[in-house]
Amino acid sequence: MAFGNVVALRNVDFEVGAGEIVGLIGDNGAGKSTLIKIVTGVLRPTSGRLYIRDQPVDPERYSVRRAHDLRIEAVHQEKSLADKQPLWRNLFVGRQITNRFGFIDVRRQKALANELLLEQIGFRGAGLDADSTVGDLSGGERQGIAIGRAMYFDADLIILDEPTVALALKEVQKVLDFVRRIKESGRACIYIEHNLAHVHELADRLVVLDRGEVVSVLKRGELTLGGLTRHLLELQEEREHAGG
Repeated sequence: MAFGNVVALRNVDFEVGAGEIVGLIGDNGAGKSTLIKIVTGVLRPTSGRLYIRDQPVDPERYSVRRAHDLRIEAVHQEKSLADKQPLWRNLFVGRQITNRFGFIDVRRQKALANELLLEQIGFRGAGLDADSTVGDLSGGERQGIAIGRAMYFDADLIILDEPTVALALKEVQKVLDFVRRIKESGRACIYIEHNLAHVHELADRLVVLDRGEVVSVLKRGELTLGGLTRHLLELQEEREHAGG
């Protein structure tokens, strides 16, 4: 992926499979955001090939709408939800259920939202229902709603962009449990995270990007958390010596 004379990604060979969590890590400017924008159809790559479920996809015709049609969803920190709207509206935004006259079926949406809150997201006894507003939720619960929405709409690949940022420890554990549910349901997950402890705990594979290239692909347990931290620090030192 090039922006004029600036090459943001080069020779990136990246894949994620069903029932797998792939951690995507690297320093700021490593190319993580650019790669995710390509996967989600926001950016069109300068060159290369894209396969979804082993079928080639024409990058020239790939778009955000096409990514959604192919069941690829992204959850971006806290930008995914409208604070002042009730949960049932947030869950079905852009995908409203209508009756045979074309009107939004509010009763049906509320019933499905309550079912989703209990069964898929697991908000049992939390005092929350379809009419609760997003503003009533903690940070971890908001992420749970956003992840649950992606799962409800049958996403095969869910991309999480730093889902634990600025959360208290108790809230972090809630979000990590939601991420585990993605894997347990057989879906694929790309997990972008600056907190190495979280991604090291959950990921089946870690893909390390540095200056637009994949420099390491690590299987679970291949490096300890301390070893992973040292590996990234060494990359940083190399970058500094190179003047990058």
